[in-house]
Amino acid sequence: MKGFDNPDYFFGLLISNITAILFLIFAFHWPKISRVLFFLLFSWACWVNWKTALQDPNTYLGNAELTFSDFYKDFIYGWFSQHILLTVGFIATCEGLIAISMFMRGWIFKTGAIGAIIFLFAIVPLGVGSGFPCTIIFATAMFVLLKKREQDYLWKIHKTVIT
Repeated sequence: MKGFDNPDYFFGLLISNITAILFLIFAFHWPKISRVLFFLLFSWACWVNWKTALQDPNTYLGNAELTFSDFYKDFIYGWFSQHILLTVGFIATCEGLIAISMFMRGWIFKTGAIGAIIFLFAIVPLGVGSGFPCTIIFATAMFVLLKKREQDYLWKIHKTVIT
């Protein structure tokens, strides 16, 4: 896979994949903490992508050389290269909405979680550029949260009756 031969990517890949494994562990054992962590992750991604898209949009063109998909490479050098702000701005806004959904419940939380899973699988072909395989691990953690019975608001306090 392209990029794996570059030692500069090793540290980033190591950190992103260890982080994804920790998110998965938290999703199983401490789902509310995991939701807060996903809020932080997607909020950070929203901020970074908006900032980069506004200040240095051509940075995203470098992802074309890291992808293992000819379709993604053609898309990045083609339509995307002419509409970087529009595309990345849309993605960043969706990341922000996913972040907010982590503090919600019901259909809003479910929609955000499903959106996160779709997004995470959509960036898998970017390979090293997306921290592969961490995106699959993050998507699995989000799926675990989606299937958990605890889908209340994070701040809801469950009252216990003492008799």
